[in-house]
Amino acid sequence: MSLQFIIGNSGAGKSYAAYQNVIREASRKPTNMYYVIVPEQFTMQTQKTLVEMHPQKGILNIDVLSFERLAYRIFEEVGGDTRKVLEETGKNMVLLKLVQMNQKKLVYLKNQMKKPGYLDEVKSLLSEFMQYEVHEEEMDKMINDAEDKPLLQMKLKDVSVLYLAFREFLSDHFMTSEEVLEVLAKEIPFSRKLRGSTVILDGYTGFTPVQHTVIRELLAVCKKVSVTVTMDVREELLAKGKPHELFYMSHKMIRSLSEFTKDMEEPVWIKSGSSSRFADSPALGFLEQNLFRYRRRSYDKEQKEVQIFQAGTPEREMQETARRIIRLVRDSQYRYGQIAVITGNLEEYGSIARHVFEEAGIPFFIDEKHSVLMNPFVEYVRAALEMVSQGFSYESVFRYLRCGMSDISRSETDRLENYVLALGIHGFRKWDERWVRLSRDMDPTSIMELNVIRERFVTEVRSLAEGFAGKKKTVAEYSRCLYEFIVQSRVQEKLGVQELLFKQHGDRAMEKEYAQIYGIVMNLLDKMVSILGEETVSAEEYRQLLETGMGQAKVALIPPGIDQVLVGDMERTRLKDIRALFFVGVNEGCIPKNTESGGILTEMDRDFLGEQGIELAPGPKELMNTQRFYLYLNLTKPSERLCLSYSMSNGKGEATGPAFLIRTMQTLFPKLKTEHAQEPRNELDLIETPNTAVEYLLSGLTDEEKRKDNPVFEELYSWYLNSPEYRTVTEKLTEAAFIRKPIDQISKSVAKALYGEVSPNGATRLERFSACAFAHFLKYGLEVKERAEYEFKAMDMGNVIHQALEDFAAEIHRRKLKWSELSDELRDAIADECLDKISADYGNTILQSSARNQYMIERTRRILRRTVWALQEQLRNGKFQPEGFEVSIGGGRIDRLDVMKTDDKVYVKIIDYKTGNTTFDLVSIYYGLQMQLVVYMDAAVKAEQRKYPDAEVKPAGIFYYNVKDPMLQKEMEDDLDGLDSEIFKKLKMNGLVLAEDEVISGLDRTTVSLPMSYTSTGLFRKGSSIASENEFALLDAYVKKKITDIREAILDGNAEVSPYEMGNRNACTYCPYQGTCGFDRKIPGYEFRRLKQFADDEIWKAFEKEVDDEWE
Repeated sequence: MSLQFIIGNSGAGKSYAAYQNVIREASRKPTNMYYVIVPEQFTMQTQKTLVEMHPQKGILNIDVLSFERLAYRIFEEVGGDTRKVLEETGKNMVLLKLVQMNQKKLVYLKNQMKKPGYLDEVKSLLSEFMQYEVHEEEMDKMINDAEDKPLLQMKLKDVSVLYLAFREFLSDHFMTSEEVLEVLAKEIPFSRKLRGSTVILDGYTGFTPVQHTVIRELLAVCKKVSVTVTMDVREELLAKGKPHELFYMSHKMIRSLSEFTKDMEEPVWIKSGSSSRFADSPALGFLEQNLFRYRRRSYDKEQKEVQIFQAGTPEREMQETARRIIRLVRDSQYRYGQIAVITGNLEEYGSIARHVFEEAGIPFFIDEKHSVLMNPFVEYVRAALEMVSQGFSYESVFRYLRCGMSDISRSETDRLENYVLALGIHGFRKWDERWVRLSRDMDPTSIMELNVIRERFVTEVRSLAEGFAGKKKTVAEYSRCLYEFIVQSRVQEKLGVQELLFKQHGDRAMEKEYAQIYGIVMNLLDKMVSILGEETVSAEEYRQLLETGMGQAKVALIPPGIDQVLVGDMERTRLKDIRALFFVGVNEGCIPKNTESGGILTEMDRDFLGEQGIELAPGPKELMNTQRFYLYLNLTKPSERLCLSYSMSNGKGEATGPAFLIRTMQTLFPKLKTEHAQEPRNELDLIETPNTAVEYLLSGLTDEEKRKDNPVFEELYSWYLNSPEYRTVTEKLTEAAFIRKPIDQISKSVAKALYGEVSPNGATRLERFSACAFAHFLKYGLEVKERAEYEFKAMDMGNVIHQALEDFAAEIHRRKLKWSELSDELRDAIADECLDKISADYGNTILQSSARNQYMIERTRRILRRTVWALQEQLRNGKFQPEGFEVSIGGGRIDRLDVMKTDDKVYVKIIDYKTGNTTFDLVSIYYGLQMQLVVYMDAAVKAEQRKYPDAEVKPAGIFYYNVKDPMLQKEMEDDLDGLDSEIFKKLKMNGLVLAEDEVISGLDRTTVSLPMSYTSTGLFRKGSSIASENEFALLDAYVKKKITDIREAILDGNAEVSPYEMGNRNACTYCPYQGTCGFDRKIPGYEFRRLKQFADDEIWKAFEKEVDDEWE
């Protein structure tokens, strides 16, 4: 009936006094019941404390419970509500189903729901409404009040649809954890156990309205309710307090509870004394008395209890923390269990702590619920469902096969993947039929082996594929089908094997996870069936429901041992009996945490509803003040040492600054100096354990200054070399530290065996060698190929156009037509016919496989028509006639060879079609990077000489024709008749022309298509790409010499990684072997071969010099 507050500062001993009192009374009155109610995560620790404090080491009439556990106790006694409790996972699934069902009614939320994590926002708002007892009337009031705020009204209407649907769904079968307390409040008056008992509420900083209702009912039936309150004893008991004051929450709690009863006992004020936490730590005691207070003093003495250090990155910060922990355990006889590490950003620091502490050999426990999404079994189920609901797409099938739970091995999966990528296989039907097509360069015998693997895969997934195919089914039917698939796949057995492996390796956390995971997934399926079993859904909707459930499922890890460093979150983790506390990540944005949540209701929305008299959970402003209170509670937890640290940059590498808390501490302790983790007072501080000292060893190996005359480094290095455990790794590190570029040379005999004869006409191959010898070795020596993929790339477009142009020329020849006399309609018709024939057969019918590729055909058609038109125009403007298409010479093929005959001379013109932006460049010829046209011209001149032995055969020009679809910018009112001539200009060829007027007019009397032009006086304009007959001969002689040199170098075994660089071009840009060669400019010896540029007049002199040297 009475209410008593036990009030004291943090660490004063409130809980201790309350527990002592309870034990004393419980021993005196063994028939009475005593209930200690604490937050859920405290229950076990409190029980342990009470048992240890009890003289008989046992508690019979004292029960330690949380509010939820109390509810179940009372329900057991009085019967009460028989509905099942719907916890978070179930809530998410129900909500997703309601969103799917009410899609049409939702205006604002319909599209928002597609955002990741938005469902959780909706769920937390609905939970908040339940906790703060918002019912239908309040909902309607809120919607009406928000008439002037259309966005808020829209949000509330949507939330109202889901809230009411949710409550209706629950009404008959389920209740939420928030409702459990509502039911408890109704049942308390009927409980005999509670009548006349004593209740102590400990460890709470405030209560929700539902908990208030429960406490009011407890006050009506219990003999006494005691509440511990953390508040400065200097404060007034019933003062109102301001929201920004440190103990505002405590004042609020005292005032709201005081309203429930007139029977108030005198509060117990616990003053800090000899039994307080800081009896032997004056500096920490001072911190507790002055932190976040207005009239604060400063601590002027020297002290070691509070320390601050900074580090460059979170990683370094954790490494320094680990070193300090090791020193405390080694030098000050601490136990790991007496040390805790807390942070405001557990997501980032938790994963860093995991590997840093493992390396340092510190036993630790990270206080977080571990999501199951990354577990291979969960990934396997998700991938299987994605595969069957997305029609066996390439990505989903190989996501499934690479989970490590399928019976198809990794090497078999690789082989399947290569085939599927090359032939574009997707859809269950394609997987279910025999494979007969072969991809490029595929061994015909391997198709049999592939079919055996394919059949095994199809057998493995057939039941699932068939179960999820066809019309919609109920959740129960889909779940049964999935369960049978899991059983058939012998998953439980495979998980057992993994669990055993982890056990042998001593990885307790993973062992526990694997032991629980099968049960968690089965439990989830059971829940789905019991909550939504009869609902009819599509396969995709079922996948979304299960994904939502799995996203919520967590593996709760019980601390495997007692003596471990606890790593936790500053708000969630409850610390008990800590001697040393390390507070890491005290950076701006982390401390205090950024409270501007992306919630559905903004801060302004909450303020507005608050003004209308609707009480909801604290908004961002109140949360900031709450966080300060949590900081105060945490910083006063250690009894001997407190160490704060911050980093100068975050995990993404962005610069960050220290939080306000650091400055607050420096004001309280003026003599407190910030230490720098990078500059230890003593080098030996960096060498705590063999694992943590590796970094010091590496810095010595890579920095000569550091290791020179350094006895610490020498001693450490010899220790590592003599240690059987670390010797191999040390040798490897030493080797890596002194790595240099290797000499890539193969012997002449190996080169002969690999390459055989190197044709002087294989210009593409010789150019590849000039660009980079190693790329040539990989392509022509080892014959390494890129994986064939079923897609239409730029290179394929080039192949199709080349082939179509060849077929076009052959068709004209077959029909005995003349290029220059073709009508536009006939020319386009023949071009279309050729293209259609090729696209029907090209690359296993890839061009018919998708809308994108259909578009590519049309684009190619446009380019092809434009190209044959331009080539026809060029021939009409000149006297040359096509002599041959795709003419084979020793090691290559000339795309087109035209000739012009005069009385005693035959002029030869070579054209090479390029789909890229290749530009003719004499400097590239000089370095052997572009010899193709010159080689082709030499071969063509010889061939024509054999054909016309009595005539003099001369080169007229060598050209690249860039096959493209030029675009012109025009205004709407411009004359569009002159377009053809402008387009023709854009399709100008580039190359080298013989500087003779007769030849030039024979090539193109308008010179529009040639890479040269005349001035008004009839001279060649500057920049024209022309050469005399002698210069053509010089070019030919130079290229022959260059080819001889390159062939020699190839057969000498040169395979050096030495890519060229010229201007802004280099050999690596489009090289398929980029990741293979190990070219890394950070490693000494790896550099580009920088090629010098020449001016136009210098280049011919350079050719001459090289050729003259040869002739001499």
